[in-house]
Amino acid sequence: MLTIDKLREYGADVDEGLARCMNMEDFYIGLVKKALADNRLPLLEQQIGEGDLDAAFETVHALKGMYANLSLSPLTKPLSEITELLRSRTVTDYSSLLVEAKEQFETLCSL
Repeated sequence: MLTIDKLREYGADVDEGLARCMNMEDFYIGLVKKALADNRLPLLEQQIGEGDLDAAFETVHALKGMYANLSLSPLTKPLSEITELLRSRTVTDYSSLLVEAKEQFETLCSL
């Protein structure tokens, strides 16, 4: 069961996330659960693999914003790095950042 304490242990800035949710713990936890149900990481990986950097940028930018607004810092970090690389349409090997993002997502889902 997802709890504030588990999110803290994960590394989320829970106090910041709660502040954005008017300190309503149930509301915050509900939003985190909704974010976990929206798994577009495979889509992002596919778009990057196909070289569709414009679509990949749109996807990663949306994901980064969603996780950043919830202050899920460990997951936001690799997505922020991918966002900045894709903002300039950098052709590079994104695999290590994608692996990190997927691992962070899986860790978060297992809480």
